[in-house]
Amino acid sequence: MTPRTVAPALALAISLALLAGQPTQAAAVKLPSTNVAWQAAAVDADIDRAFQRARAEKKPVLLYWGATWCPPCNQLKATLFNRQDFAALSKNFIAVHVDGDRPGAQKLGARFKVSGYPTTVLFTPEGQEITRLPGEVDAPQALAVLQQGLNGGRAVKAVLADAVAGKPLSAGDWRLLAFYGWEIDEQQVVPKAELPGLLATLAAAQNAANPGDSETGHRLWLKALAASDDGQGLKPDAALRERVLRVLADPAQARLQMDVLTNGAADIVRTLEADDSPRRAGLVAAFETALKRFEQDATLSRGDRLGAVIARIDLARLGIPKDQVQVTLPAALVAEVRAHVQRDDREITDGYERQAVITAGAYALGRAGLWADSDALLQANLAKSHSPYYLMSQLGSNLRKQGRNEEALRWYQQSFEKAEGPATRLQWGAGYLNALVDLAPTQAARIEKLASTLLAEAAKDRAAFEGRSARSLQRAGAKLVAWNGDGKQAPVMRKLQAQLDGVCSKLGTQDGQRAACQAVLKPAAKAEPKKAA
Repeated sequence: MTPRTVAPALALAISLALLAGQPTQAAAVKLPSTNVAWQAAAVDADIDRAFQRARAEKKPVLLYWGATWCPPCNQLKATLFNRQDFAALSKNFIAVHVDGDRPGAQKLGARFKVSGYPTTVLFTPEGQEITRLPGEVDAPQALAVLQQGLNGGRAVKAVLADAVAGKPLSAGDWRLLAFYGWEIDEQQVVPKAELPGLLATLAAAQNAANPGDSETGHRLWLKALAASDDGQGLKPDAALRERVLRVLADPAQARLQMDVLTNGAADIVRTLEADDSPRRAGLVAAFETALKRFEQDATLSRGDRLGAVIARIDLARLGIPKDQVQVTLPAALVAEVRAHVQRDDREITDGYERQAVITAGAYALGRAGLWADSDALLQANLAKSHSPYYLMSQLGSNLRKQGRNEEALRWYQQSFEKAEGPATRLQWGAGYLNALVDLAPTQAARIEKLASTLLAEAAKDRAAFEGRSARSLQRAGAKLVAWNGDGKQAPVMRKLQAQLDGVCSKLGTQDGQRAACQAVLKPAAKAEPKKAA
């Protein structure tokens, strides 16, 4: 996904895998930590019990939505959920864990408008959303935001409505808006297209209402700048440039905004300075200085320090096409990237941290043009990962980018053989189908077998046409429709449509799953040539 939730590396556009003919494996779902009384939830009744308890005990509900394999989820487990101060704070709320691979869980994702892993949401006992935490905020900041929510924080929609109406807000209200996870809002508070303009409006309003709160003000301005690309949102001016340069030059202020500066570095530079601006080099140099400080900051997690390295790569790639595979970056930077990742690989002992940081390190190496290093790192860590199928899919993606198509498909195949969990397998399947159609479009029998297996797995999953799983199947269906664009694959499509009809007929109509099922291959019927009379 494009919005960054922990670091650019953790927002990989993953090519995922599913091998036809393999049986579904059950995901080994574990609670996020052992020091918190998490309640596992997979169906509406689980959630209803949690909120019933919350009302009885007059406590908010903290809902964590994630997946076993997800790198940013593992980052949270390694840096936030395992902390004793988080455990102490958890006594003041009902902690609910929804793993996307639990049977039925994708329906809960649709209920709460959570899609991207991870999403952490704080609710009132009555079910109103107070805030959702952006995954990139480091642990102390996350704890502070949670504490504020527990201290009578208002629902975010009410706070936003007052802000837009020009009503006075408390410092806590402004802080809630500044730290809200706008990138994972799922358009429930604001439509995506309106976000840049809204953030710019909020930044200006906060500055006028409470100019003394520099931390909150800087955060809103920086988020507005990071979102203001393609001519939307803020327009660059001298005051904004000076504000950003002041923050970058002040180690204490920069540290407070570390997550926004790291994840938004290239976007902020692009917004403030055009490609041909003579001031761009100075702004990039200021970012470089701040990012190097983050790399050396022992108070930051390894994931955050690596995020600073990736931001430096992003800045070095300004002016290079985003998807260009082979790049030549400054030799000193390339050497630093290699050394940093090698050091992380040697030093990490925690399994959750390894899943988060090593996958990010492999991404960083690839972005720096070190593809052989990236491939070797992933292969060396397969045996050390609790979810090796994720690393295998990343290897497939690496090799595909390098044009090594047969090797890529083999890794996608191996990735499926290890994949666990119904939602994960459908997601991996859609990714593999996409790769197979693109890289081997003439292998109709292989494509048909894979698609048939994907539909068979969907038939076993009671939430296959909800949330992420539904979107995975829609992507697969769209790919098959495009593959049959000239109608030459009509016989295959007829067989798949008949199989899909059987799956759809067993679904209920009230929750919309049957309609979602019937839509998966609907365009295929339009692509099929008419029969002669």
